[in-house]
Amino acid sequence: MKYESIDIAGLAERLTAARKAANVTQEAAANHLNMSRPTYIAMEKAARRPKPDELVKLAELYKEPLNKLLRSDPRPQQMRPHLRSILDVSSDGGQELEAAVALLSAYIDDYQYLERLVNTNAASHFPPSVRIAPGPIKRFAEHCAQEERARLNLGAHQPITTPRKVLEEAGLHVFVDKLDSNLAGLYVFVPGFGYCILVNRAHPRERRHWTIAHEYGHFLADRDRPGVDYLKPMQRKPEGERFADAFAAAFLMPEAGVQRRFYEEVERTRDFKVGDLCRMADYFGVSLMAMALRLESLGLIPRGSWDRISESRVPVRALKQEAGIYSSHDDDSVEPYPQRYKLLAVQAFVDEKITEGQLAKLLRCSRIQAREIVEQCSETADDGDGTQSLVPLSLTHSLLSDIAG
Repeated sequence: MKYESIDIAGLAERLTAARKAANVTQEAAANHLNMSRPTYIAMEKAARRPKPDELVKLAELYKEPLNKLLRSDPRPQQMRPHLRSILDVSSDGGQELEAAVALLSAYIDDYQYLERLVNTNAASHFPPSVRIAPGPIKRFAEHCAQEERARLNLGAHQPITTPRKVLEEAGLHVFVDKLDSNLAGLYVFVPGFGYCILVNRAHPRERRHWTIAHEYGHFLADRDRPGVDYLKPMQRKPEGERFADAFAAAFLMPEAGVQRRFYEEVERTRDFKVGDLCRMADYFGVSLMAMALRLESLGLIPRGSWDRISESRVPVRALKQEAGIYSSHDDDSVEPYPQRYKLLAVQAFVDEKITEGQLAKLLRCSRIQAREIVEQCSETADDGDGTQSLVPLSLTHSLLSDIAG
């Protein structure tokens, strides 16, 4: 393909995405090319076609393969993130969100590129969208979670130890990478490609599991709805957020399984203490707060139990260690891309459709690591996580002693 025939609008979009992913300002890019900032901006707005030598320099600056910038692959249209933030994302949250969207966009772009190279498409087993029914949202979310667990053959009692793997096997694309601490995750549905989730690697394993389940709730209820969600303390959450939260709780902590485990603990000790709560949270792979609130909502421990625990201000990690639970901080072992993405990249390399340098770039690693991945590509990536959060008191404090009459 001749350079002049490359779509200038697509080229401008790829240049913009590459610059943002490299965290380079327009001013710095213009200086690198010895041109004015308005002239450079014209290239990103498709008002000026960059010269070949300018493209070479920009590829070096952005650390991107030149052929990636010259791709003719269509990029996903209108990235529509659905953001869930732990804290209030205030006025300076826009830049953090923009960086996260650019990161997810780059992953999707590479994934689509690999699919075209290998000439394959992902098989998906998506359920139909659900429409949030009038009435109690939690009850409806509980019903949806039960149906999804049955559809995915997850059983009615067992914990989901690897929610990422479960969703990837159902055809969703789950990426894990470091985002600003205020961002938990975001999603986008790309027509013709599928549903993509980006989860914050910097967060604890339990929170990442919750984010994945939460975003899956959005996929079920409003996969085509544009917009960004902010979690702002002391504000009423919109209907979609309340559904996603309730779905995540019921999906990760099924009522039948929680009740069985709870009564097993009570039968064993004739009580239910903070230490038992720690062990239940670890069993279901959720945070102490999520486990306590789920038990409260099912009427198994008194309302306000979590509030009383959190007021003690004892670090959760200390509580867990006292209960004999040691979280492994395995962030480095969590691969940023889905297993299928990795296998496609290796296949493209084995078929000599990409070079070793391009493989390393696609896998976000060094060439040495890329060679090791090629050798080990038959192994399934483990998607563990690690972490902590805050909580407190003595493990022997009874959570049943406060139940009224």
